Amino acid sequence: MQTKINKVELRNLEFDDYKQLKDSMVESYPEMANSYWKPEDIKRLLSIFPEGQLVILADGKVVGSALSLIVDEKLVDKRHNYKQIVGDYTFSTHNKDAEILYGIDVFIHPNYRGLRLGRRLYDARKELCEQLNLKAIVFAGRIPNYGQYSKKMTPKNYIEKVKHKELHDPVLSFQLSNDFHVLRIIKNYLEGDEESKEFAVLLEWNNVYYDESPKLINLEKSVIRLGLVQWQMRPLNNLEEFFEQAEFFIDVVSGYGCDFALFPELFIAPLMADYNHLSEAEAIRELARYSDPIRKRFQEFSISYNINIITGSMPYLDNGNLYNVGFLCKRDGTSEMYTKIHVTPNEVQHWGMKGGSQFKTFDTDCGKIGILICYDVEFPELSRILANEGMNILFVPFLTDTQNAYTRVKHCSQARAIENECYVAIAGCVGNLPKVNNMDIQYAQASVFTPSDFAFPSNGIKAEATPNTEMTLIVDVDLNLLKQLHEHGSVRILKDRRHDLYEIKKTDQ
Repeated sequence: MQTKINKVELRNLEFDDYKQLKDSMVESYPEMANSYWKPEDIKRLLSIFPEGQLVILADGKVVGSALSLIVDEKLVDKRHNYKQIVGDYTFSTHNKDAEILYGIDVFIHPNYRGLRLGRRLYDARKELCEQLNLKAIVFAGRIPNYGQYSKKMTPKNYIEKVKHKELHDPVLSFQLSNDFHVLRIIKNYLEGDEESKEFAVLLEWNNVYYDESPKLINLEKSVIRLGLVQWQMRPLNNLEEFFEQAEFFIDVVSGYGCDFALFPELFIAPLMADYNHLSEAEAIRELARYSDPIRKRFQEFSISYNINIITGSMPYLDNGNLYNVGFLCKRDGTSEMYTKIHVTPNEVQHWGMKGGSQFKTFDTDCGKIGILICYDVEFPELSRILANEGMNILFVPFLTDTQNAYTRVKHCSQARAIENECYVAIAGCVGNLPKVNNMDIQYAQASVFTPSDFAFPSNGIKAEATPNTEMTLIVDVDLNLLKQLHEHGSVRILKDRRHDLYEIKKTDQ
């Protein structure tokens, strides 16, 4: 049974994790008695290659691990078994100057499978391989379902059927979906692996960034991938139908390796159709009842799809006051709220909304970001304060009904990118909602804007979606370009401000 998670953490293994590591490993391999690592094994691994030993924690508990060595390519090319590759458990095969990252173990506790935690471990391994400038990741994967077919087919035939999805193998199918390819079959690989009949499949993932010439590798992630959702307003029968549509887009942008998914302002408006018989102010207060369930489900999506989700915005009731808020659901399972500071005359007149009183930057695994909802981006003071706090990317979920309203958001967002030397990503809704009062038409074009200098597009536009068409926009932004701009740009807007004459700061709240 899948277990609910509130927070996920991926980090390097520590020796203090041993007891939980052992418990999870025992649960993961019930068919292989006494298959867990001994304390002295873990201590030795941590002494020779600490950065190669990874664990994933759910609410502080170790529920999975990926252990690795660096070995010579010649050793991998030879016929070998598990004992040989780990040096009869002495790990004497580890060579920090070799070319291959060899995976010696990976597992996820059975209660935490189905949440793509294993994929996180593999992605972390790939990132480590790139950071250390290694040629490839290689490991021998078990084929635990082969035992059911061993009397009917050879291992080669079994592997071919798994590759063509005629059969499913819980290990091999997963590896193939993670861009690993089969090198060869190994016989008598792991003693006692009766499920696989002691066969294993040697698999490889190639590091396309591998450079044979030695060089320093920047260990900080600099290229961030953004997934912007240009959401089509459409009738929705219930909340689950909304979640199904949202999950579709999260799955899509996550599949492309995005670090962030950005949804538009008030994209949950179709759910208000059930309350069209009420006044506009009453209807949107009914819609506010969905805010907390949406936050919780999007937190689950952020864990399951390993992506930071910016939930656009939605109405939110607090002590009888109505606000326009959204949630940053981080892929570690935590969430933070952001609030629209400036509400439009329309929001006040039709809904009785109030503006929030707090705004800040948010720390993420991709650096500091800012989030301003629609109208807020038209007030340059807010984004300047966020830039002073170290913001690199500003996200702007918006909702505009006409092209002139969109033009305000677009050009103000472009200005914020230039004057604050940051990236600005905007996403809005498209389509019509004839059965929802005050939300009947929309106009949008999702975009990513950049500063204006030689390292960036000459028009300051990194990418744009097709206007008024449901789609996703997937864009890479390089934070290192911002660092260079701050120090060596043609102009240096943030550095050249005259603090002796003026300043912008938050007032006491």
